[in-house]
Amino acid sequence: MSNVTNYEVPGLIKQNNSEYYTGEFTQAGSGTTTQTINWPSSLTSLIWTNGSTQKSVDNYDIYIDNVLQFGQAPYNLSDVLNTTLSNTNDPATTTQVLTVTTAQAVATGSLITVKLKESSVWDNYKNYQYTTLKDIVNNFMLAFVGTDMVLTRAKRSDVLFHAKRGLQEFSYDTLKSVNIQELTIPANLSLPLPQDYVNYVQLSYIDEMGVKHIIYNTKLTVNPTAPLVQDDQGIPTQDQYGNNIESQQAITNDRWRSADQDNLNGQVSSQLMTNANVYDWSWWKSAYGQRYGLSPESSQRNGWFTVDNRRGVFAFSGNLSGRLITLEYISDGLAYAEDSRVPKLAEDALYTHIMHSMICNRPAVPEYIINRYKRDRSAKLRNAKIRLSNIKMEDFTQVMRGKSKWIKH
Repeated sequence: MSNVTNYEVPGLIKQNNSEYYTGEFTQAGSGTTTQTINWPSSLTSLIWTNGSTQKSVDNYDIYIDNVLQFGQAPYNLSDVLNTTLSNTNDPATTTQVLTVTTAQAVATGSLITVKLKESSVWDNYKNYQYTTLKDIVNNFMLAFVGTDMVLTRAKRSDVLFHAKRGLQEFSYDTLKSVNIQELTIPANLSLPLPQDYVNYVQLSYIDEMGVKHIIYNTKLTVNPTAPLVQDDQGIPTQDQYGNNIESQQAITNDRWRSADQDNLNGQVSSQLMTNANVYDWSWWKSAYGQRYGLSPESSQRNGWFTVDNRRGVFAFSGNLSGRLITLEYISDGLAYAEDSRVPKLAEDALYTHIMHSMICNRPAVPEYIINRYKRDRSAKLRNAKIRLSNIKMEDFTQVMRGKSKWIKH
């Protein structure tokens, strides 16, 4: 007879409503002049460091019976926050104890409230839809490794490696790992690639009404990767070590930035370029029939951009100087610790990816087992894409309303 210990599985939500919405924690007075408050581990926005103690932190306020305390009578409150980390590299393991000392004892019926200031970074409203990479690895080791399992044994480091690789692959075309930066294009018409940049999704400039206008990647110009310095015979010159000397600035880029962007097409006038913009509701009679044969790639006035890999920047056309833009780009999800999260809608797909990746690298595993997990991985990844695409029937029908209109000749 097996000895099974019955236990209740705790709920996933660890915060009450005040902790979730406003980042505050309330505790009843102890009737003494010294009050110890164990700050909830679920509220990790309170400051923490790699040291053992952090005193006089200035990103929270303390209230007694809803009255903000600044050390005034009768309590003359003072406070010390001790921060202890079980793992110096993981703020989630922080234990924070706040010691509040008052000149007058706080009655047992009174309430002491610690609340994060509005200026503090409170990024708490989007966590439940994700699970952490750490939990993914723990769950995999618990549910997929052991006696009577396909994997009778596995190193945690191997599972973590395949989990990270899976998260990277999923981030490219499955997960919602698209970051959106809001930037202003400077006078040099260049913006550096983001630190965790993998590929761009879309660039748009924002008009005065907040409407985005797509900026298109263009083939009208090119970014030289080696702008060489030449002599009067056209031969590249070399330095004292025999290497070609490269110019700091490519002439092609200079000419592109100074070009008249309204006439780059060469087929339409500036007036017609204006009317080609879908957000400009002016529609001139003189433009009827004059767009026939235009190249759609260049028949727009939103502007263009190119990726200059030599300088590591986005290079923009001259008409975008000073524009407010949004840059949507893909990150692999591993650049920062807080990015290592997996949407719960793709959790099962990542488990299957780890399983398939691990059994593929093991000898003596029957081919039909490998193929079974390969098909399982493909099916669950497809399900994850469908779920994360967030297709709503109402949105779909709204788009299709105009598709049933008859086109009159």
